[in-house]
Amino acid sequence: MEIPLLQIDAFTSQAFKGNPAAVCLLDEAKPAGWMQNVGAEMNLAETAFVVPRAESGHYDLRWFTPAIEIPLCGHATLASAHALWETGGLPETQEAHFYTMSGELICRRQGKLIEMDFPALIAEPATLPAAAVEALDIQPVNVVCHRRKDGSDGNFLIELESETVVRNVKPNFYLLGKAANAGFIISARGDSNYDFVSRYFACYAGIDEDPVTGSAHCMLTPYWAARLGKTEMNAYQASARGGELRVRLAGDRVFLAGEAVTVLRGNLLC
Repeated sequence: MEIPLLQIDAFTSQAFKGNPAAVCLLDEAKPAGWMQNVGAEMNLAETAFVVPRAESGHYDLRWFTPAIEIPLCGHATLASAHALWETGGLPETQEAHFYTMSGELICRRQGKLIEMDFPALIAEPATLPAAAVEALDIQPVNVVCHRRKDGSDGNFLIELESETVVRNVKPNFYLLGKAANAGFIISARGDSNYDFVSRYFACYAGIDEDPVTGSAHCMLTPYWAARLGKTEMNAYQASARGGELRVRLAGDRVFLAGEAVTVLRGNLLC
């Protein structure tokens, strides 16, 4: 049986920029072990698995890195909506509703942009593990952490002095992977075209540096909204590939908007 598979660059209007995700368009659910194997085979930051529900425009959605299943992924959600609209599985005028480990996520077309409706992730003041300070070789301005449902550390958000400092950080990924079972976001106010910039490291999930991270912006958006006194912002994730996002805070929701480009279409044969 052949399963449609697309590779899509998310949060960019150019191929080979932004964050690549694989999207498997399934007819029915598959075992988690099979999806994990596909995620490892694709060897991208995330592979998304989309399964239609009975109601038109409604889908179950799961995301796998090469190593683990994760509870929330922005760029692979954007890529999944793009794949459905581009392949004709869903009319472009119809919203895509995804049911995930993080609740219902909604995607809609806004011209060239795809806007995603995600939960805001509120962080609390925290102390950065000493091993992370050493691995990143940084002097934090401020540190907060969003904790998982079980109370464990999820992602640390570390504000740094400037955009230049963020861009120049050269992590020791070996040490960072041992620092905590958590991700690390470094961020600063933008110097020019962007309200803020960021980078994201998730060694615990098998990802040294993620090119563009929607879920990280669920933390970054409320953080910088409070810092800058505005609810709509332009953001840039300053990885080697780079990616642009338009973000908006509305109560306990974050709206993330960006473009996407399909770079590969094929079929999975197993």
